Amino acid sequence: QVQLVESGGGLVQPGGSLRLSCAASGFTFRQYVMGWYRQAPGKERELVAVIGSPDSTNYANSVKGRFTISRDNAKNTVYLQMNNLKPDDTAVYYCNARSIYTARDYWGQGTQVTVSS
Repeated sequence: QVQLVESGGGLVQPGGSLRLSCAASGFTFRQYVMGWYRQAPGKERELVAVIGSPDSTNYANSVKGRFTISRDNAKNTVYLQMNNLKPDDTAVYYCNARSIYTARDYWGQGTQVTVSS
């Protein structure tokens, strides 16, 4: 059974930091590109960052220089370190796994990030 379990969301003041984690199980983690997406109220889901295996990365322009994606293949976990958070970063953040060999694509349940004073 495939599972992607996000954690680490919460309420933070502008300029603060959060670290999201996504623990994966039920598939061969190293054979998947892992990504973080977000969806704000009334907006479409958008890419935040992705990381391949090995560790090639790509970021949305809006988060470059503030967010860092990383993965630990031994722990089947992907992380998103978010620094200098802004109110526009408020959204539900979703973990995604996309196979590098097939069309398989999995999503987590999401974790809420709220940036507000």
